[in-house]
Amino acid sequence: MKQLTFKILGLALFVFLLAACNPDSNVVSPENGMLSRESINTVTPDNGGYAITQEEIDGLIYMRIEEKLARDVYTVLGTTWNAKVFLNIKVSEQAHMDAVKRMLDKYNITDPLITDEVGVFPDPAFQTLYGQLILQGSVSLYEGLLVGVGIEELDIADLENQLANVVTNPGIINLYTNLKNASVNHLAAFNKNLIGCTAASATTE
Repeated sequence: MKQLTFKILGLALFVFLLAACNPDSNVVSPENGMLSRESINTVTPDNGGYAITQEEIDGLIYMRIEEKLARDVYTVLGTTWNAKVFLNIKVSEQAHMDAVKRMLDKYNITDPLITDEVGVFPDPAFQTLYGQLILQGSVSLYEGLLVGVGIEELDIADLENQLANVVTNPGIINLYTNLKNASVNHLAAFNKNLIGCTAASATTE
């Protein structure tokens, strides 16, 4: 979990040094950065027939919490900055959470989330990271968009690692591939909204 914190903070710093933003282009259509619910909700029709390893179980639990992190951060920042890029993508993140939950249910794996309350996490590392991201993202719209970039890059990296090194279960491969494709679109949406201005000009929407 320490690697998670260091990784996302490093990504945010990297993007902070390189990116600019445009506070006047913070609107993104609901379909931009999202896969259809049909594709993201697809679970292979094996009814739990494929074998699942402990490493795959651990990965599903981790991704369930990580998708909640994204949803919760975007919920708060969307309200803070009244920015549709957050408000729209948070809907997609909820779909991601639901898709992972269905996979957990399929294999009778206990949901790690004790509550769906925004900003509450079962793991102290995620709880700390959530606070850090909200603190950074509340400084300005610019910083909020950088937080979005960092979260999506982290999500993509974690999913790529799972697909390359952990997962052999076809249903989970299908799920993670869809989640990764959606995160790539989310990342593009945040980067699009960062084009055109400096951090100083984005203290308000």
